[in-house]
Amino acid sequence: MAVSEESRIKQVELTVPKTDDPSIPAVTFRMWVLGLASCIILAFVNQFFWYRSEPLSISSISAQIAVVPLGHLMARTITDRIFFKGTRWQFTLNPGPFNVKEHVLITIFASTGAGGVYATHILSAVKLFYKKKLPFLPAFIVMMTTQILGFGWAGLFRKYLVEPGEMWWPGNLVQVSIFRALHEKEKRRKGATNRTQFFLITFVCGFAYYIFPGYFFRFLSTFSWVCWIAPKSVLVQQLGSGSSGLGLGSLGFDWTTISSYLGTPLASPWFATVNVAVGFFLVMYVITPLSYWNNVYNAKNFPIYSSGLFMSNGSRYDILTIVDSKFHLDKTRYNELGPVSLSTFFAMTYGVGFATLSATIVHILLFHGRDLWKQSKSALGARKKMDIHAKMMKVYNQVPQWWFIVILVLNIIVIIAACETHKETLQLPWWAVLLACAIAVSFTLPIGIIAATTNQAPGLNIITEYIIGYMYPERPVANMCFKVYGYISMVQGLAFLSDFKLGHYMKIPPRAMFTAQVLGTVVGTTMYQLTAWLVMGSVQNLCDTSLLPADSPWTCPTDRVFYGASVIWGLVGPRRIFGNEGVYPNINWFFLGGAIAPLLVWLAHKSFPGQKWIRQIHIPVLIGATAVMPPASAVNYTSWLILAFLSGYVFFRYYPKVWERYNYVLSGGLDAGTAFISILLFATLQMKEISIQWWGNGISSSDGCPLASCPTAKGISVDGCPLPS
Repeated sequence: MAVSEESRIKQVELTVPKTDDPSIPAVTFRMWVLGLASCIILAFVNQFFWYRSEPLSISSISAQIAVVPLGHLMARTITDRIFFKGTRWQFTLNPGPFNVKEHVLITIFASTGAGGVYATHILSAVKLFYKKKLPFLPAFIVMMTTQILGFGWAGLFRKYLVEPGEMWWPGNLVQVSIFRALHEKEKRRKGATNRTQFFLITFVCGFAYYIFPGYFFRFLSTFSWVCWIAPKSVLVQQLGSGSSGLGLGSLGFDWTTISSYLGTPLASPWFATVNVAVGFFLVMYVITPLSYWNNVYNAKNFPIYSSGLFMSNGSRYDILTIVDSKFHLDKTRYNELGPVSLSTFFAMTYGVGFATLSATIVHILLFHGRDLWKQSKSALGARKKMDIHAKMMKVYNQVPQWWFIVILVLNIIVIIAACETHKETLQLPWWAVLLACAIAVSFTLPIGIIAATTNQAPGLNIITEYIIGYMYPERPVANMCFKVYGYISMVQGLAFLSDFKLGHYMKIPPRAMFTAQVLGTVVGTTMYQLTAWLVMGSVQNLCDTSLLPADSPWTCPTDRVFYGASVIWGLVGPRRIFGNEGVYPNINWFFLGGAIAPLLVWLAHKSFPGQKWIRQIHIPVLIGATAVMPPASAVNYTSWLILAFLSGYVFFRYYPKVWERYNYVLSGGLDAGTAFISILLFATLQMKEISIQWWGNGISSSDGCPLASCPTAKGISVDGCPLPS
């Protein structure tokens, strides 16, 4: 087998070190303590904030940076005594200086805690929205098996998606750069700060500042000043509201508002930011106004921006009345009430999702097809080459394939057994479990190759919802479970493969990586469920906006969207929504539009090869820019885009040394500081319902624009809204 001493991917050659010292200890006492602590803390924090109006998602980067001073502190203070010296059991709590291999494994633990457990949506939807019982055990089995099923897919394809140099997983190069930066020895220049000092400064500042938007002055989270111009005008509030309207002029002076849905703006490349900005502008300021004020699908009967489900007269659809005692659709009652209607914005977001799926596939084929074919043939061929990193990894004991096979087979058996034992609760038959697994395993390799070479991974959530929605309709829990097993398990598998590649680059023993991933997944998933159970038992009227105070942060926007999807695809079914029996069959044309758009860009690129900016038009990113709307709202985008512009364009271009040294550290410090003060505020004040009632805390609405959600069609009457004239 031929060996190349240089990486064939230029970015890898310039970023990843080609050195290794196998004697450096990776599995240490420090790694276990800091790794498990990071996993538990991030799992608790991220699930805790999951239910809030601005769900803060703390990435593993914050832990990656935060553990550095702790690791060095433990190296200086813990005893280096060797226990059971001279025996096969000898060990030490302190093998020497804190090193990069320990750090990588700690970050792997943190990433399993920060990654989220998508299946918690099922728990929220059933218990909080459908008001049905979902016992702890079946909920735990679904959550755990969804996460672990991904190990099976990762194990089947790791030789094709990790070992070949062509499968380079671009996103990992950011992590490699951070590890190198944090472990380079540096002297503090006079009058300057090093990275650790800067992290502590931003942590303290983020901690202190969030007291204002988090407690004293919540209007800072969604500062919609345009609404003040005409406080009794529905139109002005529709234009100015950052949470329920178009968000013109609305800003969020709150890190959770900025980073909740799109992640940290400080890590967005400039070309991606431009595509997101253009996509957001087209959807929010072109498609939405045109659709609404032209009354497409009776848009004026409903709020201009809402993820709610309505009756044709504009009133909220009482979903619980069309659910029978067996948790199926009550067809008689549904026919009496009439079809479910969506706000036109919400319907259009599904169309955008359809377009994004087809656009991604066509874009990859047109712009990356030739390179993808060459790289795939080289990676999967019998004479595939081994780059220097794969060669260096051969000194370590590899993870036996049968470990993954055993996990996969046992996991599928447990899933089928759980579904058969809890038929009425989970609703998913055994054949649907196998079909979901077949979909996941069929798409893991091709989508894995796309993700590993282009950093783009088309989602399967719409495909899985469509398939089971037609094959097994009127069962909402079955639809949700099928989606997590057919789609999320594949996503989880790709995440594991990406982590394996990170370990590959950083020369981490594969068995140590495997152990950290498995244990981190088990601990993290358990923590996610316990936290969800804790919040559900502690917060009164959680997610129920009809009973919560107007300024309550516990509105569960993400779960509300998932619940709405379960009604659309599972309870009612796609045939009655987007099919021949539905109100929105024309939305399916977005599939065609999404497929044509990349073709037009490709033809323009071929016609004008000298115009390099044309190739920077990334249609999947552009169309999919608003994929998280709802639950994200306009203010999340306007604030994010401003900081992304400052970071990715101004500082990256004009102050590159400052950007390189402090950009990611600033993001991690703000993440960590905001998270800690938010938990402290909740534990000391909000749990005890100690609040300050004044204008700045949004007594009438979250952003002072209560009329933004009012319909504007004549004859439609909603409490609290003026009658349209």
